[in-house]
Amino acid sequence: MIDGLRGFFLVFMLINHLVFEGGYWMLRVNHNQLAFVEDAQGFVFLSGLMIGLVYGRKMMRQGYDAGSRMIRARALELYRYAMAIVLAVLVARMILPYADPLWFNWLGDTSLTGDPLRLAAVATFLFQPTVMDILPQYVIYMLAAPPVVWLCLNGHVAKVAAGSALLWFVGQLGVHQLITDPVSAWITSTDGQGIRTGFNLLGWQIVFFAGAAIGALMASERIDWSALLRPDRTLVPWICLITCLLLLPLRITTAHGLLPPDLAAKVTTLEIRADFSLIYLVNFIAAALGLSWLLVAGAQHHRPQVRSLATALRSFFSLGPLRLLGRHSLYVYVWHVAIVYLVYYIDQASPPFSQATKTMIALVSLALLPLPALWRERGAREVVRKPVPAHS
Repeated sequence: MIDGLRGFFLVFMLINHLVFEGGYWMLRVNHNQLAFVEDAQGFVFLSGLMIGLVYGRKMMRQGYDAGSRMIRARALELYRYAMAIVLAVLVARMILPYADPLWFNWLGDTSLTGDPLRLAAVATFLFQPTVMDILPQYVIYMLAAPPVVWLCLNGHVAKVAAGSALLWFVGQLGVHQLITDPVSAWITSTDGQGIRTGFNLLGWQIVFFAGAAIGALMASERIDWSALLRPDRTLVPWICLITCLLLLPLRITTAHGLLPPDLAAKVTTLEIRADFSLIYLVNFIAAALGLSWLLVAGAQHHRPQVRSLATALRSFFSLGPLRLLGRHSLYVYVWHVAIVYLVYYIDQASPPFSQATKTMIALVSLALLPLPALWRERGAREVVRKPVPAHS
């Protein structure tokens, strides 16, 4: 079901990243309207989980050095894809009429013939164009992942958790700005922008490395989900449910500006998405634990309503189209960036669309999303069917 979950997050990332003049209704059909939980969090967590699970097994079989080389090679592959999509968009900016002003809000003055310092900032992830910010942070986390996975494999999960929590806390204090602010001032270009990132790396690392630690424990078979998440142990899911229900009105009132000013000022400091601040952290833990219990133990619960919900969720996340997207999540993510930029260009270059037209464009975009996954699966099938030459 991990692939199905990743596919689900990719679908809603595309829906959320499509931008139309005046907005469109599909943005409101999302779990982020009911909780401080978003698709990016789930995607980053599952990416860390797969790193710990897949490369943890490789480290156990082949040793730390071999596993570390594989992770670094994967990080380099991701870096190439991150740079390729930037290059493709910058080439399109040169070719498409009026693309330069239409994409300015997303790219600034970044261009292949522009400020070389800006291009260097893009290459080093200091300047991240809009919706191109998940791959860069993933690359950075992967470069730091080998020792983390190794420590977890060798029984030092508590140290990893403590270190990750400390980095998260430092990120909330903003201490990193003592370094990033001078760098930002140094690389500021003619558009007035210096460092531009969508995520505080110190805050969001707790999501990735929590997943990596769990994945490493699964790889070393030191975590038994059926024993931890049992249908007769309902205290944890009840706590998770209550936490989510308590945060539900807070999510709605903050989203629509309904809180009194004094209370809003206090809450605002605790719900900074870019920093993955406290409210986001608590809500994510509650939602992730609650969903995990439902998927693992819910089908054996004594209440038929819980069994029905758990069975429905397991069936949904096992859907073939979602698993297809999840199996090729890297390539689908890169492709989704191209779709988002194209749709934004069309919307900005055209008169305002009706809601029906926006919906049609969004549905066509969703239909196009699996193309790289289908292409790669087609290639894999051709390799399987290719006859093996006989030896003389």
